[in-house]
Amino acid sequence: MSLLDKDGITESEFLEQYRPGDYERPSVTTDMVIFTVTEEEADSYRKLPEKELRVLLIRRGGHPFLGKWALPGGFVRPDETTDQAAVRELREETGVGEVYLEQLYTFSDIGRDPRTWVISCSYMALINSDKLELKSGDDASEAAWFKVSYRPLQEQKELIEDGYIKTRKYELELNGEEKLSAIVSRTTTVKTTSTATEYEIVSNDGLAFDHAKIIAYAIERLRGKVNYTDIALHLMPKYFTLTELQQVYEVVLDKELLKAAFRRKVADLVEETDLYTENAGHRPSRLYQRHLED
Repeated sequence: MSLLDKDGITESEFLEQYRPGDYERPSVTTDMVIFTVTEEEADSYRKLPEKELRVLLIRRGGHPFLGKWALPGGFVRPDETTDQAAVRELREETGVGEVYLEQLYTFSDIGRDPRTWVISCSYMALINSDKLELKSGDDASEAAWFKVSYRPLQEQKELIEDGYIKTRKYELELNGEEKLSAIVSRTTTVKTTSTATEYEIVSNDGLAFDHAKIIAYAIERLRGKVNYTDIALHLMPKYFTLTELQQVYEVVLDKELLKAAFRRKVADLVEETDLYTENAGHRPSRLYQRHLED
């Protein structure tokens, strides 16, 4: 026997007369924060090349924000999930598909897109730079990698009746085809029974939409997870030295690490191989690989 609602109709009768157009519906996009680590050319063959954390941006080829740089992404199609849309966009922009990918956050601020009500389901991808093949989607005139710098500027703390509010401002700089910058604030309200965090773009020079906020969110997620997971290994090639791995940790965290402490930290994350480097001018170093648990 079918259940009747308060109007005396069954579920099938309700669905027959349901009109989705009675409710305003947002468009949904996926925006991709795609990180990789690249190497600068060394000044000397005896010197190890410096590593840099980079993020992929596209220069918009159409309105809105014509000519501005933005994260790669696009609208979710009616026949796919947001996860499927993210994988599609990733493959279209970089030529690779099976990489580390995780959902970041859903950005839904009113007015974040001047066209209409648009909700962005954002994702973070980590790619070994050896696998990359840059492409540009239909709404992009070019794609390029930008070196990432994200550093705190100032912090203030305000006591409230049942907790406190802490606000920290960060400077985001992206260097590539152009120099882009933004100031992003992160405000955390801590009360006895709850904690809430909000991001706000204080100033912005060159980035489209609210993408400075999304990039800031992704950097903080990446830095946080580097400290307690093996996420950094997804930025590495199959074989690597421990020195190369330490360099990647340092560029992600934006700080130097003590060699002995670092090696203790990653001891359970990597395993030795029988391979060694063959770089002229350097003593051969043992190569390691990611440790895969049984």
